[in-house]
This record gives sequence, structure tokens and C-alpha cells, in this order.
Amino acid sequence: MSSPKNSSQHEDEAMPVFEAIRRVKRLRLFEPSLGVLGFVVVTVFVICCFFYSDNRYFASRFGFLEQPQRFAWLRIKGSTEQRRVEFLGEKGGGCDLFDGEWVWDESYPLYQSKDCSFLDEGFRCSENGRRDLFYTKWRWQPIGCNLPRFNATLMLEKLRNKRIVFAGDSIGRNQWESLLCMLSSGVPNKESIYEVNGSPITKHKGFLVFKFRDFNCTVEYYRAPFLVLQSRPPAGAPENIRTTLKVDKMDWNSEKWRDADILVLNTGHWWNYEKTIRGGCYFQEGMEVKLEMQVEDAYKQSIQTVLNWIQDTVNPSKTRVFFRTLAPVHFRGGDWRNGGNCHLEALPELGSSLVPNDNWSQFKIANAVLSAHTTTSETKKFMVLNVTQMTAHRKDGHSSIYYLGRIVGPVVPHRRQDCSHWCLPGVPDTWNELLYALLLKYEAAHSGNS
Repeated sequence: MSSPKNSSQHEDEAMPVFEAIRRVKRLRLFEPSLGVLGFVVVTVFVICCFFYSDNRYFASRFGFLEQPQRFAWLRIKGSTEQRRVEFLGEKGGGCDLFDGEWVWDESYPLYQSKDCSFLDEGFRCSENGRRDLFYTKWRWQPIGCNLPRFNATLMLEKLRNKRIVFAGDSIGRNQWESLLCMLSSGVPNKESIYEVNGSPITKHKGFLVFKFRDFNCTVEYYRAPFLVLQSRPPAGAPENIRTTLKVDKMDWNSEKWRDADILVLNTGHWWNYEKTIRGGCYFQEGMEVKLEMQVEDAYKQSIQTVLNWIQDTVNPSKTRVFFRTLAPVHFRGGDWRNGGNCHLEALPELGSSLVPNDNWSQFKIANAVLSAHTTTSETKKFMVLNVTQMTAHRKDGHSSIYYLGRIVGPVVPHRRQDCSHWCLPGVPDTWNELLYALLLKYEAAHSGNS
């Protein structure tokens, strides 16, 4: 049996233990630590929530979410569950190729500018110092159907022994050079592609004809910004009239276009006050200069002249004509003369706020004239490449400051930027993909009826 002294000693030793247990029960030993721990947990939780929501925002902007809500029109490839028909299939005939959305596609672009020797220096944005390549990764996805993937070899086979001609302004040249690069990507021997007159492509005016020797086909461009004839004023005209646009007469080179197998026409960017009346270029009908005629009326008359020419001159059994609509410009903070810029645009736009009103006015004028002709038998003679709405979203695709050549060092915004023309590879490739799809569809229907 333990003595009283030993019992008292054990009780004294046990007291600190019991006290420690009581403190643990009351959490007194760890009260400061738990406060710190709670603060850390809450802070980490808030930071994680911030990054989660922030990443969802940026991911949706780049099209990396399967169902982005804020930017539902930008989707990653394969993100939508909607079943679409194939445009070249039996059910694809009713699909509107021009009603769709831009989707992110890692398999793009279709070529690299460094691999294509048929580009003007001003279109080589990535080689000239543009670091972001997001603008090359967007693919056009029609709402109701799937476009066929561009196949350069197949397209060249379809063009064998044929001529494809682009006639229009420098945006038409942009599209022409795009097609040259797309087609040349399917030709191992680049020496077999050459300009028939030995003319250099850079800054060359007039016309250029590139031949793909192994396919005996030519891809041609004719500079005709107005499509109608620009010439000297008639005798006795006032001195302030330097030139006139004969809105009732086609450009002289139209004689070289009409026998092409495929003809792609465009006009619009030069139809403004700056490029016409301010520079002394007035409008003429017959032998009369129309001093009071407005640019909008002259533009409307010129498109009517083009369509009449197609109706009266072009043989639909030989030539397939496409009229490409206006490609909008995107200047922020002004226009090309007074500091307008687009060099910071890295993503497509949900709306089209940067498109100036006069671009939409021109589109409406052309659309009204074209629509009046597409309800008749003339639809068999031409098709409309209606790229205006889809291109209005692509404020990110312009040459901006990179049209001047290679930029070394920090990017310094220039007073004048090019927010009209397009980097290549880029947006004009999509126009040519639509052209490719329509040509294949037409040929399939034509062969089926023959």
C-alpha cells in the first residue's frame, strides 16, 4: 500500500497533466495557431476562387471552354454537341455557309508564310515581328454544316488546264496571294510555280499571272479597284477634274477576265470621297461628267454595270463567277490618316464596333443590287461570297504596324497603321476555303446533272 507521502507526490505530478488536458479540451494552447490557420485557409480559398473565375474568363475568350457563356460564339474545335450535316453531302445544299462562328482549331494555319515565296512583304506579319499567333488559329464554322478541309492537291486537280482570275482592289490581291500559298503548299517542287512574264510579285501593279506547270493552270490577278473604267476626262471638262470613273463601262482588262474558268470579283475599298472626288476623280455616264453624282450613287451604278456585263458577256457554261462582298476595316481611335490603330487587337470581337458606318453603308448598297439579281435566272451566272459579316468580327487579323517590314526591338506604334489588309496566313484563307467548298459543291451538282 502506498504511503500518504507517496500519494501526495503522485497527485502533484499528475496536476500538470490534467491541466494540459483541460487546456487542450478548451483549445487554449492552439488558439493563436488556429486563428492563423483559419486566416490562411480563407485566403487560399479566396485566391483559388479568383484564379478559377479569372481563368474561366480568359479561357472563354480564347475558346478553351467547352461551353463558354460570355463568348459563346468562340468555341474550341469539337466543343459543340450539335450535329451538323456535311456541306458536300446530300443534305448540305440548304446550309448557309456565311452564317456561323469562329472556332479555335489547333490544326491551323494551313501553311506558314516563311514557306511561301508568293507573298508581299507587308502581309508577312509573323516574320515581321508579330509575336502572337492567335489570329492564325481561328476556323470558320457554319452553324448548319461542316466545311470540307482544304486539300491543295485536290484543288489543283480541279484547276488542271484552267484559269482562275481575281479582279479588283488590293484586298482582292490579298485573297489572291492567300490562294497562291494555299495551293503551293501541295506542290513539292516550288520551282514549277512561276510568273509567266517574269514579273516580281512585290509592289507590282497591273496584272500578274502565276502558272502551276505540273497542272497547266494559272492563278491570275488584275488590278481594277473600281471594276469600271477610270480614264481621262472628256474634252472641255473643268480643270479640277483630273480623271473620271465611267460607271457605265467596264475596265479595259475585263476582256481578259471573261474567258476565265473561275472569276472572283471585288470592289468597295476605293469607293469613298477620299479616293474619288477629293482627288479630282468624278463620275461619268456616256460623255457627260456627273458633277452632282454622289459616291454612293456611283458605287451602286458601277455594281449594276458589273452585273449587266456578267449577264451579257460571260458564258455560264464555261465561267463560274463569284462576287466577294466588302471586307470591313477596323481602326480604333481614328482612321488611317489620323492615328487609327489595330496593333493591340489579339482576339476576334463579339460585335463589330470598330467597323465604320460607311463600310456598312457600302455593304447595304451592294447587297441591295446583288439581291435584286439573285432572284432571277442570273443566279446561274454568279454567286455571292458574302464575307462581310463574318470578317467584321476579325479585328485581330490586320497587318497593322507589320506592313512596314520586320520590326526589331520594342514595338512602337506608327502614326499610320494598316487596318484594312490582312496578315497571311489569316482571314483571307477562310474566304478561299469557302470558295473551295462552293466550287466542289457546284461541280458535284453539275456532274450529277450531266
